[in-house]
Amino acid sequence: MHIDHVARAPEVRVGITAVASCLPRAEVSSYDLQERVTAAAGLRLPDRTFERATGIVSRRAAADGEYASTLAVRAGRTALGRAGLDPYDIDLLVFGSATRDVVEPATAHIVQADLGSRAYALDVTNACNSFVNAIDTARALILAGRARRALVVTGETPSRAVRHRPADAGQLRDGFAGYTFGDAGAAVVLEAVERGGIVDVDTETHSGHWAVGGIFGGGSRHPRGDEHTYFRGDGSELREVFEKVGTSVLDRMRRRTGLEWGDFRHILVHQVTVPYLERFVELTGVPRDRLVVTVPGLGNMASATLGVQLDRVHDRLRSGDRVLFVGLGGGVSIMTMVWEKA
Repeated sequence: MHIDHVARAPEVRVGITAVASCLPRAEVSSYDLQERVTAAAGLRLPDRTFERATGIVSRRAAADGEYASTLAVRAGRTALGRAGLDPYDIDLLVFGSATRDVVEPATAHIVQADLGSRAYALDVTNACNSFVNAIDTARALILAGRARRALVVTGETPSRAVRHRPADAGQLRDGFAGYTFGDAGAAVVLEAVERGGIVDVDTETHSGHWAVGGIFGGGSRHPRGDEHTYFRGDGSELREVFEKVGTSVLDRMRRRTGLEWGDFRHILVHQVTVPYLERFVELTGVPRDRLVVTVPGLGNMASATLGVQLDRVHDRLRSGDRVLFVGLGGGVSIMTMVWEKA
């Protein structure tokens, strides 16, 4: 019997080939932030209340003249340099962030104008999952043959949405979750790789909880008015929602891939506060030695959190090392992404 051997096209894989992050120079301690906020409201709180409640000692804050695009451009330039690429070498630029420079146009255009590239540019926005969603979007476009090489960037300046002068205890309470915020930027280069790459992605959304927390101004519901430009949300309620949603997306990832916690060199998790991270470990069983803990010194950097964590460990990764990204975002959405270094 004669059997014809049909040549199969090699499987296309997309991987992360360069990583960078950017932190503003200005550092704001929880002590100083508490002093400023309570003095404005004419309130007195026990010493180190902000720090004891969140576990956050300090965070970075963008200076006057620094914007979401500024941090994204700095991280993007560094990532391109580490990849040995020129801005014109990319044909897709995705800006993924919960914050942006302006409502319109897409901040990706501002980033691109500063970088000097001519790639197809667009924004992806999904709260603190924005950067990981943007990586997944760029990966999909490369797999579809729509792009060859992508630069994915984020610039997060959530500190600009913090109410530093609350009128009373009620406003302070409503905006307390915002006092965890810190500013940062991050970037990755994505392109086809021969081995490894992004091997698994999963998402889960529970949009009935969209109103639990957010910045509700700037859109068609509240186009104008300072009252809606501040972050508002109950941190304990947000935590309860994530606990209610549970660990199903993580369980599915482990069943589907056959990977256990020990198979990952690092597990990058979005970090809001230290107690929240401790509760995550308790619920999931993720080993503490696999985590890259950033929240005590940098706060909640919104969607830049995972990019900053990846940049901190990337140089120590070896070929074949696996990294698990775990994104948690308001809305509510949960996301996992498994990446293997080529």
